[in-house]
Amino acid sequence: MSLEILGRPVLEAAAPDREIPRMPETAFKSEFLQVMQSRGYIHQITHPEELDEAASKGVITAYVGYDATAPSLHIGNLITIMMLRRLQQTGHKPIVIVGGGTTKVGDPSGKDETRQLRTHDEIQGNIATQKQAFAKFLRFGDGPTDAMLVDNDEWLSKLGYIDFLREYGVHFTINRMLAFDSVKLRLDREQPLTFIEFNYMLMQATDFLELWRRYGCQLQMGGSDQWGNIVNGVELIRRVEGKPAFGLTTPLLSTASGQKMGKTAQGAVWLNADMRSAYDYWQFWRNTEDADVGRFLKLFTDLPLDEIARLEALPGAQINEAKKVLANEATRMLHGDAEAEKAAAAAQAAFVDGALSADLPTHETPAAGLEAGVQLADLAVAAGLAGSKGEARRLAQGGGLRVNDKAEADANRLITHGDLVDGVVKLGAGKKKIVLVKPV
Repeated sequence: MSLEILGRPVLEAAAPDREIPRMPETAFKSEFLQVMQSRGYIHQITHPEELDEAASKGVITAYVGYDATAPSLHIGNLITIMMLRRLQQTGHKPIVIVGGGTTKVGDPSGKDETRQLRTHDEIQGNIATQKQAFAKFLRFGDGPTDAMLVDNDEWLSKLGYIDFLREYGVHFTINRMLAFDSVKLRLDREQPLTFIEFNYMLMQATDFLELWRRYGCQLQMGGSDQWGNIVNGVELIRRVEGKPAFGLTTPLLSTASGQKMGKTAQGAVWLNADMRSAYDYWQFWRNTEDADVGRFLKLFTDLPLDEIARLEALPGAQINEAKKVLANEATRMLHGDAEAEKAAAAAQAAFVDGALSADLPTHETPAAGLEAGVQLADLAVAAGLAGSKGEARRLAQGGGLRVNDKAEADANRLITHGDLVDGVVKLGAGKKKIVLVKPV
């Protein structure tokens, strides 16, 4: 059996998650694939002509899976959420799979180390707090194109091991599984790959088959690191059911300078407001590199393509206006109009007018500590302006650490009650990071 990818046959023996040539400029006829292509979401597709035909004739049901490894999703997950949004906007039905079952095993894709195993209660707690993000981007309900949210623990926890091996294990060979990059790279680096992780790709393929049987789901989407797992599910449905199934991946995003999308000195860019404020979220998008503005406007906002073309063509310093539009639109989508407006106003006050704003990020510190004095380096680290005391010292020496808008070269300098202005100390790092330190 061969798998057709973008019109080219790929032998089954080939490792399906290896890099393949980027997609040519195919003239799709379905609105769904036209939108996905024009906005830059497509990296790889299985059976592209079949999928295009199916999406042209009726409603396609598609899913993306999200493992519950943290209380919040992050920017790295946002591109696939936007893929589901584009699917729904073009008249099709999205399914969000939360990984109550698969998280118990852990996806080895792209990882050098075994994921920490979490308890059932931890996983369910993470799912409960992750859910809030999906409703910001998708319309849920009972209609034909309304989104659904399903926990794969519903079926995976009920699978008996012998039954699982007999029904699904016969369709996978060890030879091929060892050729997957998610497995091969770990072995090449002599990093341990546990047997429980080795089963993950079978479980994900089982998810796709179960969704096909329950809901007629024909398409799985995900990042390009999921290509091998997705192909397994496509082939399992085609072998077991003899019915069409498709896979579509998006490029793993990095910035123009090569940095992984969403990586910052303060860690992941979380989607839940209690883990990253609307202001910090706005600032993340405002700090986009010039070369990425147009691409990110296409991927992460609903602005029309002609307006995006106008914005990314702005010359010189005017590109900053496009960055503000990106920040406003992205923040509005996740946090709502009011929070986006507050964030933009707070940034204007802090960086242009030099004023304080109640909407700036706040770090609370014990009032007793300020009586004796707290080293600036320690306070910068605690407030999230620097990753370490060494980084704080380097910032200070380079003129990048500020106390109440004045550069402070001595990172050992003590911050006390005497530094309070209107009840807070305004700390800044670099050109675009500000935190108000408030004694409690």
